[in-house]
Amino acid sequence: MAPQNGADSTLPTNPGSDSGARAARGASLLILLQVVSRAVTFIANQLLLRFLTAQLLGVATQLEVYYLSVIFFARESLRVAIQRQDTGSDNGGTNRSVQAAVNLGSLAIALGIPLAVLFGWLYRGSLSAATLESTPNLVLSLYVYAVASVVELLSEPAFVVMQTRLQFGTRATAESVATFARCTVTLGVAVWGARRDLELGVLPFALGQLSYSAGLLVVYSWYGAGLAKREGFSLFPRALAPLAPATKEKTPSAGPPTTRKDFVLNYFYRPTLQLASSMAAQSILKHILTQGDTFMVSFFSTATAQGVYALANNYGGLVARLLFQPIEESSRSYFSRLLAPSAEPNPTSKDSSASGTEKAPAHVLAARKASSDLRAILRTYALLSLIIVTLGPTAAPLLLSLVAGPAWVNSGAGVCLAAYMWYIPLLAVNGVAEAFVASVATESEVHWQSLWMGGFSVGFAGAGFVFLRLLDLGAIGLVVANSINMLCRIMWCVVFIRGYFARTRVEFELLDLMPNPFGLLAAVVSSQVVRRFAQTAGEMAPGAKQAIVELVRVAAVALPFVFIL
Repeated sequence: MAPQNGADSTLPTNPGSDSGARAARGASLLILLQVVSRAVTFIANQLLLRFLTAQLLGVATQLEVYYLSVIFFARESLRVAIQRQDTGSDNGGTNRSVQAAVNLGSLAIALGIPLAVLFGWLYRGSLSAATLESTPNLVLSLYVYAVASVVELLSEPAFVVMQTRLQFGTRATAESVATFARCTVTLGVAVWGARRDLELGVLPFALGQLSYSAGLLVVYSWYGAGLAKREGFSLFPRALAPLAPATKEKTPSAGPPTTRKDFVLNYFYRPTLQLASSMAAQSILKHILTQGDTFMVSFFSTATAQGVYALANNYGGLVARLLFQPIEESSRSYFSRLLAPSAEPNPTSKDSSASGTEKAPAHVLAARKASSDLRAILRTYALLSLIIVTLGPTAAPLLLSLVAGPAWVNSGAGVCLAAYMWYIPLLAVNGVAEAFVASVATESEVHWQSLWMGGFSVGFAGAGFVFLRLLDLGAIGLVVANSINMLCRIMWCVVFIRGYFARTRVEFELLDLMPNPFGLLAAVVSSQVVRRFAQTAGEMAPGAKQAIVELVRVAAVALPFVFIL
């Protein structure tokens, strides 16, 4: 997957076919990347299961949450704000917009180091003496994860350059190299320790994550340095002098005129920095909600139960990571450019037929295209979701029995994975809906969303307490609590999206997203047939042969159903 170094270096400001085509190609490339990388990771994980217990998997999940927390809080709000940045270009060959993005990307490094120390100290203090005694190399692994998080953040300045230039090929190369390195190192260290009868604990995971971060840094730095040399910007922070009045030009790519007061310390574009600050609080809530299941399991259950849920969550979220996450990321970038803030409609303005201006119809055309594209994505999601909830609850535990063994299914992971199939569609819809909101929301709307998400987080915690502690439903109760929380977030996004298109007088009908009645009828019939036709993982005799037989029966029902759908 070669990088697209020959692509045009300027971002298209026309919400036409070029930006949409590049975003679509980028989404396809990222999906292909996810398929390949997850396939490699999947194979490595199956081999690793031979060397793991449920307790070690649970502790490894906690360390991964620590790592993701550092990365998320350091860069998430900056990434979203940078995608909406527009600082223009001067005539001296240096792209000010790219340099401003690099400067802001460097802030992620400055934030990441103290966050790694703070979160590491908090996590270390939360560990019980029993966990420390039963998990070899846990503290050392924590230090390695901390270093890995900082190493990955070092690649952020180069990453934001590739993201603003829609250089999806470079990203595909970087993540492919990093994923291969992580799988090789993790599996290699685990096998090496097992052959020498060494109790390494979660150290193989930590060293694998460090190799992943190093792979990202090397590839992004290589391609970023080449692009910087050709175009005259720097991957290190550099002062940004505002455009002089004599050099300001009213060109489509120049963006709004800027003055010295538009920059903080002559390095950071103030509007983008303010937007990132506004989104920081929302990012905290979003991360708590995203990783809230892991936090809650850690609080209410044992490490063994955490490992069981982690296995079901990893397999259940495979579809979301393979297909839905790349589309979500590309949609956020695409809609940010299609519905640029400079083209926002004036609520008091009238249509172009009355005003004689060209701004209103241009924005209306962009909004119509956004509405059409968003509906196309959501309708596709609805059809895929129908397949998942019809066949998934029966097929998923059978697949788990085949790849992980009957012991993991009997531990409760199979039942949890079956319930998780109903959660996947909500993950998909919420992802693209929140991507659209992040692309067009104003600072005040972001604040309102943060407040609502805060309320949803309280409701999520309450639902988790009821289902986990009072009703003692275990991981299934956690799936139900997550589903309730996700439904609330989707409802908020739907209200926002309909209001946004209503302001632009563009139609956005929710009923257009639903499958037709014949498809729904086929789904109901097929779900009942497959449940009666195939044995569940808990009913069948142990063994891979029996699991394959039951999966063939599921496929016999699935093929005509998908054809009808």
